[in-house]
Amino acid sequence: MVMGVGAMGSVYAALLADAGHEVWAVDTWKEHIDTINMRGLRLEGASGDRVVSSIRATTDVTDVGSCDMCLIATKASAVGAAARAAAPVIGPDALVLTIQNGLGSGERISRYIPSGNVLLGVADGFGASMKAQGHAHHNAMKLIRIGELDGGLTPRLARIEKVWQGAGFDARAFENITQLIWEKFLCNVTFSAPCTVFNETVGELMADPEHWAIALGAMNEAFSIARLKSIPLGFEDPVAYVTAFGEGMPKARPSMLLDHMAGRVSELEAINGIVPVLGREVGVRTPFNDTLSAILRQRESQFAGVTA
Repeated sequence: MVMGVGAMGSVYAALLADAGHEVWAVDTWKEHIDTINMRGLRLEGASGDRVVSSIRATTDVTDVGSCDMCLIATKASAVGAAARAAAPVIGPDALVLTIQNGLGSGERISRYIPSGNVLLGVADGFGASMKAQGHAHHNAMKLIRIGELDGGLTPRLARIEKVWQGAGFDARAFENITQLIWEKFLCNVTFSAPCTVFNETVGELMADPEHWAIALGAMNEAFSIARLKSIPLGFEDPVAYVTAFGEGMPKARPSMLLDHMAGRVSELEAINGIVPVLGREVGVRTPFNDTLSAILRQRESQFAGVTA
């Protein structure tokens, strides 16, 4: 079962179903669901062009019945609601794999589903967009990293790794997924809110000394928190790390900026917005992330038709 079949969820659902797995797609977008049921799910781009007609789609998760694996592919802001909705069909041995940006998804899921059932994933170098209802475009396809919420390499993790590899993904199991999540999180913090506030691509942000200094200030706050929380990281110089990351995609617009361009609420609270929360826990001041988040919350209040 795939909870949330937007752009990325559609890629996951289509490839897993095309590999012969029984897949249910669950989403609140009724027109999208109806189109999948009537004409199949069309996927084109990096993973090939196809129409997958074997997916069963619904807006009501209770239609699914019990499932072996639940993949939560919603925006980070909707993870808790998705877990709450999915809980009735998650049996004692079922696995829940969540793939989102930012931090806190595992904890949100564990409010409704036992943490022992939860796996975490990180999508590296992926990109997708919706062309229309029932039609997704796969822009880029690199690595899916998966791991146990509590760490370690387990037989069930190896089994899920093989399922994803068999569907055409470059998927790898990792002993410490927390490290990988934090390494991506530092990049997200660097580029997500700053690019959105200044309405710039990654390259444009890095080329402006004032804007880049603000982005690095936000990142360094998150890095200080990681050090105090004893998060293992695969580098010593965080500025060099995020600089190399950004230099590899100068024309990219972070998903947060794309959300704001479309007038949608973003994953702010799981990325820059969570840095001040974590900072208070360990005594780190976070003025850069406080300011960036306050600006974007005010903008997002307008998207919802509410004055700040």
